This record gives sequence, C-alpha cells and structure tokens, in this order.
Amino acid sequence: MIIKRRFSPLKVLRYVRAEMLLALAAAVAAFLLHRWEPLVALPFSIAATLGGALAIFIGFRNNSAYGRWWEARTLWGGIVNSTRVLARLIITFTDSHSHQANYDRARSEAFKREMVHKVIAWVHALRLHLRGQQTWTELAPLLPATDYDEVLKANNKPNVVMQQLGRRIYQAMADGTLGGFDSFQMEGQLLALANYQGGCERIKNTPLLRQYHFFTRLFLQVFMVLLPFSLVADLEKMGIGWVVIPVALVISFVFAVIGKVGEVNEDPFEGRITDVPLSAMCNTIERDLRELLGETQLPAKLQPVDGYLD
Repeated sequence: MIIKRRFSPLKVLRYVRAEMLLALAAAVAAFLLHRWEPLVALPFSIAATLGGALAIFIGFRNNSAYGRWWEARTLWGGIVNSTRVLARLIITFTDSHSHQANYDRARSEAFKREMVHKVIAWVHALRLHLRGQQTWTELAPLLPATDYDEVLKANNKPNVVMQQLGRRIYQAMADGTLGGFDSFQMEGQLLALANYQGGCERIKNTPLLRQYHFFTRLFLQVFMVLLPFSLVADLEKMGIGWVVIPVALVISFVFAVIGKVGEVNEDPFEGRITDVPLSAMCNTIERDLRELLGETQLPAKLQPVDGYLD
C-alpha cells in the first residue's frame, strides 16, 4: 500500500510507458502527415466526444476496482478483529477452569500457546495463499511438526490449519482443558474467519469483468491515436503545429494514469505496492496475539519502506 503523498514521476511513467509510446507515435505521425498533406486531419468534436465517453467508462471501471480493493481491506480488518477475539476466548476460557480438580496448569498453558500460535499460522497461511507465494517455512515455528507436515501436503493450506484448530478445540473438551459451552463461542469465531477467507478467495478468483478491462484499454488506445489528428489542424492554423506532440502527450498521460489506477486496484492480493498491506496486518496480528499470551519477544513492527507498506 502506498503511504507517501508524493510519487516519483519516473515510477509513474513506468506504469504507463506503453501508452505513452503509442501516444508519442500517433502525435508524431499526425504532425508529419499534416505537414505532408494538410487534409490529414479530423474535427476536434470526434476526440471530444470519444474523450467524454472514455472518461465515463474509466470512472465506472475505477469505482468498481476501488470497491474490490476496499472490500478486501474490510475483510482483513474483520480478520484482525476476529483473531483477537478468538485468542482472548482461548486464553480466558482455558484459565477459567483453574479451580477444577482436573486442572493441569502445564497442559492448559501448552494448549493456549499451541492454539494462539495456530491462529497466527492461519493468518500467515492465508496471506501466502492469496499472494501465491511459496515460503511455507514461515509456518514451521508456529505449528507442531505433524501439523506442519499435514499443511504442506494440502492444496488449501489455510483451510487445513482451520481444521486443525477445530480438532484441537474438541480434544481440549475431551481432556478437560475446556468445558461446558466453551467450544460454541470459539466455533463462532472460526466460522467468522472461514467466511473472511471465503470472501478473500472470491475476490482473488473472480476478476473484474474482462469486458471492462478489454474495452477500457481498446477505447483508450483509439482515443490516443485519434487525439493528435483532431488537434493538429487548429494548431497549424496558429502556426504552432509542433505543439500537437506535447499537448497530445499530456492529455494522453492524464487518461492513461487514471485508467491505470483502476487496473492496478482491481486485484488487491498480488503483492504489488498498490495492494492491501497483508504483511503489515499479519505482523500486527502476530504482535497482538503473542502479547496476549504474555510473550515479550515480539516481532519488530513492520514499517513502510520508501513510502510503501507491504
């Protein structure tokens, strides 16, 4: 996610370099062809009409893309909250049975640590799953060896971690670590996390309608080609025909950047600088949950690098 307020012009140009090359070629061609044959020109109304329609189309597409990005951020905000609640329930429910005759302090402390670490593992697994990354060794310190091996064999790894959490809850019910209706409230939070995962996978696996993407690019390219031919005649009458090149480039740059904003926001889980900062949120969750356990050796808080938060 971009944190800084000012962008590097060179980085912005890299995003739209293909569009700018097309606009430059069209502008140079319009200038040279009009000098060679003055009839090679179009009425300005053509570019104005197409530009207005293109602006509406890009605006609609950008709103849809931002809606996907914001929904992804909202889902992960829910994950942050639900993991905190689940960790709190694990700890408080386990401690609430300390007065019972079959209470085993070592067993209860081990259960709390294992469960909270499993929740942290699920969060990291979901991040890796959504971004298509393969650094699954990050989960090894957080899971028992047998559970880690089971996760590595699975296709949907966060789903398997979720299953392990549910299984461990009922094992704790059986051995007396938990009791009564403890599992019901924990299952409610597991259900919430499963729903958040499903929402993230829906965004990941269902792209914005390809019609929007294809026709936005097509109309933008047509506009960039026609624009200098619609400007060159009027500029030549003023004796500054060469100005068509910088003017066409500036106008094309504006439309290209606006179009690119929607394009990069429509897929928020690709690990780009414009995406939802999953690493930072996983880091926040891990720090918060380890602190609930009473751990003091917390991971360093992830900070923005050059104005970008991963």
